[in-house]
Amino acid sequence: MANPKRKISRSKRDKRRAIWFQSLKPASVITCDHCGEKKLPHRACPNCGYYQGRNIFIPKNA
Repeated sequence: MANPKRKISRSKRDKRRAIWFQSLKPASVITCDHCGEKKLPHRACPNCGYYQGRNIFIPKNA
């Protein structure tokens, strides 16, 4: 079995491990049809509580 010839520095090791993190994309955000605030897709709006034109819950700030 092959063995490494030299020690890999911490910075080189950590750069290799951090590559997957660069491939992550920011979460897509859409606007709510009811109130116009930004929200995550396929979720009820945290501002007004509506999802697909129906009131799902009453938010605490209202």
